[in-house]
Amino acid sequence: MSRPLRVAIVGAGPAGIYAADALLKSAVAVEPGVSIDLFERMPAPFGLIRYGVAPDHPRIKGIVTALHQVLDKPQIRFFGNVDYPGDISLDDLRTFYDGVIFSTGATADRALDIPGIDLDGSYGAADFVSWYDGHPDVERTWPLDAEKVAVLGVGNVALDVARILAKTAEELLSTEIPPNVHEGLKANKAREVHVFGRRGPAQAKFSPMELRELDHSPNIEVIVDPEDIDYDDGSIATRRGNKQADMVAKTLENWAIRDVGERPHKLFLHFFESPTEILGEDGKVVGLRTERTALDGTGNVKGTGEFKDWDVASVYRAVGYLSDELPKLPWDVESGTVPDKGGRVIEETGEHLRSTYVTGWIRRGPVGLIGHTKGDANETVASLLDDHANARLHTPEAPEPAAVDAFLNERNVRFTTWEGWYRLDAAEKALGAAEERERVKIVEREDMLKASGA
Repeated sequence: MSRPLRVAIVGAGPAGIYAADALLKSAVAVEPGVSIDLFERMPAPFGLIRYGVAPDHPRIKGIVTALHQVLDKPQIRFFGNVDYPGDISLDDLRTFYDGVIFSTGATADRALDIPGIDLDGSYGAADFVSWYDGHPDVERTWPLDAEKVAVLGVGNVALDVARILAKTAEELLSTEIPPNVHEGLKANKAREVHVFGRRGPAQAKFSPMELRELDHSPNIEVIVDPEDIDYDDGSIATRRGNKQADMVAKTLENWAIRDVGERPHKLFLHFFESPTEILGEDGKVVGLRTERTALDGTGNVKGTGEFKDWDVASVYRAVGYLSDELPKLPWDVESGTVPDKGGRVIEETGEHLRSTYVTGWIRRGPVGLIGHTKGDANETVASLLDDHANARLHTPEAPEPAAVDAFLNERNVRFTTWEGWYRLDAAEKALGAAEERERVKIVEREDMLKASGA
């Protein structure tokens, strides 16, 4: 091949950018070279980091610096505000590229099948996260009139939701939250937040640092019931074999034995409580019913038949994310992923869907931390490069980069560029500087497009 290898990556979050980085570090990038186009349905890049990480996590958002360095490379182009498959389909992509990698992540809430889940006041955590992160495609307001709130789940998303609900609006004003979110949080009436997990401390999926951050707020009193500190043989084995699980358990133990302080907002972490029903009156949430569970020796739990009703007026389920099905690709409904082998998309026949690959959460489900997608990306790119080396990739009809611009312009797609991101970035920082903040996020899609010069 005398021309550079042309690769499209659909989804410009961490997973997609890590895949681009892996391609740039390959031998093929030297000769004959690689040419990579990232397509993103949002006008701005960075996916989960911009629209899935809580605004009071500047440490995690620091990952953007490393991703920025990748997107700055001349072999990469960014096409924002381009929807798959509405603006560009798989057949279209095959016209321009030797290979296509999908890295579209997961944005919807996984279902929780218990009575009352559809009551007014029962919410998915993903929707709430999108609201407080200023996602352009969600409502601009959020009802925060419950004084007592339940959060179901013991992962980092549950911690984020609980922390945002328990903090004051003024605490969060130093972050990049947009004006509509600050106004919404000022009206927040929550004074008690209850986080529920059906298993024990050793099985919690919190990251140690994320958990400890709960206790850093001058307004949040974190409370753990000493009766919830319990371990069986399976739990002890988990702690011995997993340093993070052990650190989480030690933090929870320390909180369980201390005296309850005077901070105004109470955040309770409950273990061995399995949600069985959301209670309602007149179509609205008035409580949560849980069944007490007990360890069975293996680290798993069984129900005890002992039920308790909790006085809460809203419930947030943080039981996992689910990816959106991608047209033209095979789909595993149960896992919400595209079937693959080594990152190669696998059809029902067991054959590789030629020149088509997946990486990140669309490949393996929404598990692990942001950095864990690096290994996925490396494996997927290795498969693509192996197919390239063995002449298994198809040959595109129009591999010239200019053909993509012409196609999108012909379709009247208002796409943003990497240079446009710099303009949007500068606009948000200017808004922040006016309020002595680092940035203020622009929410409206049209405003983002104008700031980007789309």
